Amino acid sequence: MALDPRNPDPGYLAFWRERHVCTLTTLRPDGTPHVVPVGVTYDPEAGLARIIASGHSRKVAHVRAASTSADGARVAVCQMAGKRWATLEGTARVRTEPELIADAERRYAERYEREPRPNPHRVLIEIMITRAMGRA
Repeated sequence: MALDPRNPDPGYLAFWRERHVCTLTTLRPDGTPHVVPVGVTYDPEAGLARIIASGHSRKVAHVRAASTSADGARVAVCQMAGKRWATLEGTARVRTEPELIADAERRYAERYEREPRPNPHRVLIEIMITRAMGRA
């Protein structure tokens, strides 16, 4: 079921605030999907999803490689629990600004109830959400 990503219904938003491991799907240079587990935070007011990651990871390399287009890299994040599921699709960019990374770390700690481990190579994958789907 398609939803308004900036104005999700309360059940959908509550599901995104629960502690769940998610998946991030990026595209390799050959166009095949690369799916990895990640922690995601969802900010409907800003229309963003955020993922903290090591700057040396393949997912970051895929986003950087595909971000040469004006629209950014096409990605999807998904979580599921039993019959409930939620997917956010959009365009991603890698952000390196310390204040944005600190904000993303704070949001991660709030959702996942633990501080992310220190990582001097940390970056932020910021996703501008264009579509939300799910049954929460």
